[in-house]
Amino acid sequence: MPTNVVMPQLGESVTEGTVTRWLKNVGDAIKVDEAIVEVSTDKVDTEIPSPVSGILLEIKAAQDSVIQVGGVMAIIGESGSTPVNPPAAPVVQTPKPVIKPEPVIEKPVVPTPPPVAAPVVTPVAPAAATGSTVNVLLPALGESVTEGTITRWLKNVGDLVSLDEAIVEISTDKVDTELPSPAAGVIKEIKVAQDQVAAVGAVLAIISTSTTNIAPKPAPTPVAPVIQTPPPAAKAEPVVVTQSAPTPTPKQTVFANAASNNKDAYATPIVRQLAKEKGIDLSTINGTGINGRIKKEDLVGSGTSVAATPAQTTTQNIPTPAAKETANKPATSSAPKPSTTAEQPLRGRIEQTTRLRRVIAERMVQSLHISAQLTSVVEVDVTKIAAIRNKVKDSFVAREGVKLTFLPFFAKASVECLKEFPIVNATISADASQIAYSDAIHLAVAVDTPRGLLVPVIRDAGDLSIAGLARKIQDVANRTRDNKVTPDELSGGTFTLTNTGSRGALFDTPIINQPQVAILATGAVVKRPVVVKGNDGNDQIAIRQMAYLSLTYDHRLVDGADAARFLSSMKVRLEEANFESELGL
Repeated sequence: MPTNVVMPQLGESVTEGTVTRWLKNVGDAIKVDEAIVEVSTDKVDTEIPSPVSGILLEIKAAQDSVIQVGGVMAIIGESGSTPVNPPAAPVVQTPKPVIKPEPVIEKPVVPTPPPVAAPVVTPVAPAAATGSTVNVLLPALGESVTEGTITRWLKNVGDLVSLDEAIVEISTDKVDTELPSPAAGVIKEIKVAQDQVAAVGAVLAIISTSTTNIAPKPAPTPVAPVIQTPPPAAKAEPVVVTQSAPTPTPKQTVFANAASNNKDAYATPIVRQLAKEKGIDLSTINGTGINGRIKKEDLVGSGTSVAATPAQTTTQNIPTPAAKETANKPATSSAPKPSTTAEQPLRGRIEQTTRLRRVIAERMVQSLHISAQLTSVVEVDVTKIAAIRNKVKDSFVAREGVKLTFLPFFAKASVECLKEFPIVNATISADASQIAYSDAIHLAVAVDTPRGLLVPVIRDAGDLSIAGLARKIQDVANRTRDNKVTPDELSGGTFTLTNTGSRGALFDTPIINQPQVAILATGAVVKRPVVVKGNDGNDQIAIRQMAYLSLTYDHRLVDGADAARFLSSMKVRLEEANFESELGL
């Protein structure tokens, strides 16, 4: 009996995935739990194992197609079963040659040689219903998602589309995704324009599945009228074509062109964001996906960045020896720029905010609207902790494999005080009707990443030692920056710790991570003169290592006295610095 391979749930907020690569072909023998397909989401890339042993009979989701959670990806039959043969992927790739014959026919005098490739386009038209229309609906892209914004139409009215071919990009507060076509045919009408918001279930476009609409598209004869569009003289045509390439010489125009090229490139939102982070101009990348779609694999090893574009345009006109000389002397060309390299591309630019930045903005504003937030601050003398660090930092790295910073000490003191004051480790509903006092401490740690601020969670942090906290903090921080943290690790925290001091800030007034009721910010550790009690009991001035701790709390549940008691307890714990036993001293 055939068995369906379905798209699994790869995280709490993940509702779909993109098939990046099939590891098995139709007809291959498969063992149970053997990886058969690679799937990419906006959170994680993973391999899907086979649920049974048998023969791969049919592939339902082609490479680069988007499939919803629970959707059938493939069918596996018993050994000896006859496989089904229609792989959709190679059929869809054939529209690409339509574009290439056009520039070949620039010379109207010699029309006969190039049209040889044109007849290949004829079998492109997929089988579809005769003379009917199909509505493209906005699906539910998550449990709490009720609407989506049209970020870009990948197809225009009159364009031929294949089954499961991406036709529109949609952005929600949970995910950015591409919507595949539910049928093969021609785009008859677009109902929702770019940048407009549509509700779940709304009609985005209408596809005509009539064969009469599909047939004229592949015809090679309409290529001739296309040549008539440029009115200039026939002799000037090749000159115009060659001049258009080297035009972007000023940096401002290069950045503008690169931005528009990135916008027009055929790539998923994930790939587009990755290219933006790496500074890669997508117009210089040859996509290997369906219809020339750029995949993440195409960006690996690519050195064509936006910042490098001006250099490339100039060096292409320089002879090879001169290019070698400039490569050997990078100091003269790049010396004045390193200090402003990160800022220069952004100066004077206007760009759309990323999905992650919009989500952060919405949640921060929402947090301020929901809760009554106040911040209390104490100053802590961490001189003893600094002395302990200096004693054990070398042996600690050798033993634990991570550096011993001040943050694990702050985290350890936090979880100990949270056990003493469970009101600070609680969560409260938006309408303040329900309070949940957690029996465990799930410590959320704010991590600064190139994509924005993310807050992974260390489960059961109250059971960890300083060494365990140091390893966990380093682990989740590295995986979060590398985009390898799982969706489940970004939720479920009961208390948040943010280390603004790592970037030199003395103290901060952080915003609560809902539905938590408190967040602690640790400031920079600095040396300064303070008044202390001497051995004789008299006041004296000494150089001490000091740090500020600021606790933002929800006044709907936590009173100022509760916050003060929590901070005072932390101050005593840190200044006593009785951590020697945990560190082997």
